[in-house]
Amino acid sequence: MSDPNCVVLVVEDDLNDRMLLTHAFRRAAPHVDLRLAKDAFQAEDYLCGRGAYEDRSAHPPPLLILLDLKLPRRSGIELLRAMKDRGVGSNVPAIVLSSSQEASDIDRAYELGARSYLVKSVDLSELLRVAEGIGAYAQLLSQANPQTATAT
Repeated sequence: MSDPNCVVLVVEDDLNDRMLLTHAFRRAAPHVDLRLAKDAFQAEDYLCGRGAYEDRSAHPPPLLILLDLKLPRRSGIELLRAMKDRGVGSNVPAIVLSSSQEASDIDRAYELGARSYLVKSVDLSELLRVAEGIGAYAQLLSQANPQTATAT
């Protein structure tokens, strides 16, 4: 059963990837309460508690963001930049999970504050290990801050 204090916001536009991630977290880290955003604008609204996400009891701030870089309308890099420059969810650690292995994407993500950069795998056992590791990290964050950090 998921823990409402262990919220991870997944920013991923691809339906198949969202389904695979959801499956992997249910199996490897069932305590994680996954919240899904299809693009950077929806993620920013979630982080700021705007629009459909105003009710923080229904949409608690995430402890962690799992971010794809290749998103429609606005890239994951642009979301990281907004987080850094405008303080949008700036207190929430971001882990990039992207298919890009380009050094420039990796460097830029770290420059903009990403805590980690992982390359997507189609191998289910690898995805389960990723979900387990991210779940353990989220649980540590939850234990360190049981009130769940508030996003700005």
